[in-house]
Amino acid sequence: MTYEAGVHQGAEPRPADLYSDLFGTQASTLEVVSTGRLTQVGARPPIRTYLAQLWKRRHFLWAEARAKVTSGTRETLLGQTWLVINPMLNGLAYYLIFGKVLNSSKGIDNFLGYLIIGVFLFQFTTQSVTGGAKSIASGRNLIRAFTFPRASLPISVVLRGILNLAPTLGAMFVLLLVLPEQEHWTAAAALFPAVLVLQVLFTTGLALLLARAAAALPDLNQLISVLMRFWLYGSAVFFSIDRFKDYPWIVGVMEANPMYMVLDAARDTLLYGAVPSLSTWLGLGGWAIGTLVVGFVVFWWAEESYGRA
Repeated sequence: MTYEAGVHQGAEPRPADLYSDLFGTQASTLEVVSTGRLTQVGARPPIRTYLAQLWKRRHFLWAEARAKVTSGTRETLLGQTWLVINPMLNGLAYYLIFGKVLNSSKGIDNFLGYLIIGVFLFQFTTQSVTGGAKSIASGRNLIRAFTFPRASLPISVVLRGILNLAPTLGAMFVLLLVLPEQEHWTAAAALFPAVLVLQVLFTTGLALLLARAAAALPDLNQLISVLMRFWLYGSAVFFSIDRFKDYPWIVGVMEANPMYMVLDAARDTLLYGAVPSLSTWLGLGGWAIGTLVVGFVVFWWAEESYGRA
């Protein structure tokens, strides 16, 4: 046996040969990515792309809202029953103070029903607006860790409010049916869902607008609860607008208030069997669509600023 044969038959393979045996048969690929395909992390996409991104995440937003609704009352004994108890307790307090002590029920047909509708529906807007304003600050760690359309945060708060509203509406309908001065609903009650949809659209736009404002000016969160209280009083939740008939400018301001339009239309359809006037539909529709469009565009325009220190 020659030396060369011994090397080939008994010697260990050289490192270069072992490397070739292990990796030589694997094809290596190299892809060149053009700069046109690269995007800046956190950059504001075109508004149509932004809307498409939100739509793709709709199932996640619903799931996230349901999870937070459940976890929010998990540590209490009564659980989600508090979603109904809270507005009922608020309504009772307003009934005792304004209906009995201050006698604001004078001149209002079915004051209990009038008050219940006002308190229950206004609470949805209050919770959605205050929570939406705080959504960017509370979700700042999430914003810094992941890339997603930031409008998901205030929209998720509104979805949570809608889920909270479902049992609240159920309790409201039961109370309207069983309390004294029971109402016999007419065909006009079928228009109530349309009123509710317009309220949701308006509230979503306002939540987006205030989320943008509070992200730029965090101190605004401290004022929103006070402003909501003024708005509550200005929406005729527990008194009639007729008490200001000697002050036409006050009546005009209140009638232009979108939440007064919501409550007035809801009371017409559910309590008084009346179809809301055309001016109410046009005014409420204008507020709802206009606020949603303006709030969304304003929020989208500042997309790149959210999450910064």
